[in-house]
Amino acid sequence: MPILPTQRDPRLITIRRGGSLTDEDHHLLAEWSARCSEHVMPLFERESPEDPRPREALEVLRGWIRGELAMKQAHDAAFHANSAGRGLPDPARFSALAAGQAVAVAHVAAHDLGAAAYAIRAVRADRGDAAGLHERDWQRDRLPDQVRALVLDDQSARSSICWNAFDD
Repeated sequence: MPILPTQRDPRLITIRRGGSLTDEDHHLLAEWSARCSEHVMPLFERESPEDPRPREALEVLRGWIRGELAMKQAHDAAFHANSAGRGLPDPARFSALAAGQAVAVAHVAAHDLGAAAYAIRAVRADRGDAAGLHERDWQRDRLPDQVRALVLDDQSARSSICWNAFDD
């Protein structure tokens, strides 16, 4: 199931690619995505404590945010994080996928919801629907004010293609 819309919101496309997203806001979305992923990383590390790929992917993302690494490096790190979840129980698998989506924000900002949705799925798979709602609220409490309205609008628009992770 795709988590990116067929019609892209220009507010989530960088100015250099014809949208209206500033670099500063792009970085805020990336950092928020990293925080969403880190919050559920213990679910992955509980199953695969020796596998550093998802956490390393977030380090790559933060290097990209600081301007130290190229977008291509972040793009490649997404695949490594995603691979780490293969064959694992759902909480760990979804946690790894959250990291993969977070680092993919460097390439396509709209992956921010993928990171958040997979984090919610990880919690739901581990502790049930009520815990998933708590995770969603935890994420929303950490949204930077500058991108809050954008993310909440996007959650409303795309929740149905993100496993209804953002619904009440």
